[in-house]
Amino acid sequence: MTILDDLTVTQAAPDLRRATAELRRLKEEVSRGPDPAATRRQHEKNKLTAHERLELLFDEGTFTEIEPLRRHRATGFGLEDRKPHGDGVVIGWGLVHGRTVFAYAHDFRVFAGALGEAHAQKVHKVMDLAEAAGAPLVGLNDGAGARIQEGVTALAGYGGIFRRTVAASGVIPQISVMLGPCAGGAAYAPALTDYVFMVRETAQMFITGPDVVQAVTGEKITHNGLGGADVHATASGVCHFAYDDEADCLEDVRFLLALLPSNNRELPPAAPCEDPVDRCTGALTELVPADPGRSYDIRRVIEEIVDDGEVFEVHEAWAPNIVCALARLGGHTVGIVANQPAALAGVLDIHASEKAARFVSTCDSFNVPLVTLVDVPGFLPGVDQEHNGIIRHGAKLLHAYCNATVPRISLVLRKAYGGAYIVMDSRSIGADLAFAWPTNEIAVMGAEGAAGVVFRREIAASADPEATRARLIDAYRTELMHPYYAAERGLVDDVIDPADTRRILIRSLAMLRTKRAEVPARKHGNVPT
Repeated sequence: MTILDDLTVTQAAPDLRRATAELRRLKEEVSRGPDPAATRRQHEKNKLTAHERLELLFDEGTFTEIEPLRRHRATGFGLEDRKPHGDGVVIGWGLVHGRTVFAYAHDFRVFAGALGEAHAQKVHKVMDLAEAAGAPLVGLNDGAGARIQEGVTALAGYGGIFRRTVAASGVIPQISVMLGPCAGGAAYAPALTDYVFMVRETAQMFITGPDVVQAVTGEKITHNGLGGADVHATASGVCHFAYDDEADCLEDVRFLLALLPSNNRELPPAAPCEDPVDRCTGALTELVPADPGRSYDIRRVIEEIVDDGEVFEVHEAWAPNIVCALARLGGHTVGIVANQPAALAGVLDIHASEKAARFVSTCDSFNVPLVTLVDVPGFLPGVDQEHNGIIRHGAKLLHAYCNATVPRISLVLRKAYGGAYIVMDSRSIGADLAFAWPTNEIAVMGAEGAAGVVFRREIAASADPEATRARLIDAYRTELMHPYYAAERGLVDDVIDPADTRRILIRSLAMLRTKRAEVPARKHGNVPT
């Protein structure tokens, strides 16, 4: 190094130190927010700031923020005098359980988190990075929708988000966490993602707000009554998971990410399994009554089968007559679809069909094997169901199963009647393996109904119709509904002891882990609507 070079370094060093100190001060100011009062108001609503939320989501010290100094360039309506850094959204990436995850978080303290051109471009940036890197994307939503002062430019920003969300659908897991308001067209952004989490009281989603509803229809309703977490978790099905506070919500987001692969080219991550893979599940014989007319809770059955009884149920409060859950068997993630006899006797109806179809499709997108536990008396009869399209909606579940190429195993616990039996991943629609317990009844319908149809004239002509009916019901059940009828015809691979259920499922899934399925050349299937 020459004397001149040494002199240049000596003179520049103090300036660089001052510039670095100024940069550090600026970034700390951006993180704190433009107004301490705004932070205080956020906390008074039991809401965290964007950076505080990101700290809970990511492994400690791993979040890397990008474009923190971005500012909008809009003018008019006083915007030229308000150009806070960050423009109301924080974007970047970090680690969740050691794996890369991308995220954006609305900052309600800046323009109420409303989306403008610069804000949208930041979200577009992190979405593009997530898809390019093949890593999950989490959106922490707490914003007032489109920034009205920026007009159509803001609307175009939402269009870019919608297009990217659809392009990444089935490619990377996309999770929306609703932590504040989300109204108008903005509500479609989370609705397009794979999973929606909501926090009670603070989060709402609706297309038109209470004031507009009252003006148009005369109905008076609160924000939470119209689009709160419980409404969407129980009535609309928009929300998959609802929580009382942000910390619990974000902890479960982390857990969900641990169950899913980073993208559609990977298998879900395996976890150490201390629960013996050959553990006896003899308790199932006590949990499930042999009488097909008696009720029980299928959740207890699932807990007995899976690793350590740990079950992550999806849409727990919506369409409770079917249970959809993620769990692990032998340390590997599985998706479980199960009829719930404790609700509507486990029948399939419109909402149950939609719920299960979406779950099956999501599992198939991300290489999660499917285990279907069948105990179904049929589809729910009724004028309301028919007029509201049970045919269309039931076909969605049929389409989802037929389209799924992941390993698929079905297990009939007790009854499996009619079209509902076929739809619940029977061998005839492509289940790789089909098992049944010795209490199974697989038939077009129950023996009572079948005998009434097949032997109607004989019963009517009998001197003792009730005795004849009872005899013929027993004969029908003995001839066509005994537990080995389907196995004898190759429609069930084996009739198994309930005590062996866990061991057989784990062995079967291990064998199917290398399954390769050929699919026809096409753009996409035409899903029933």
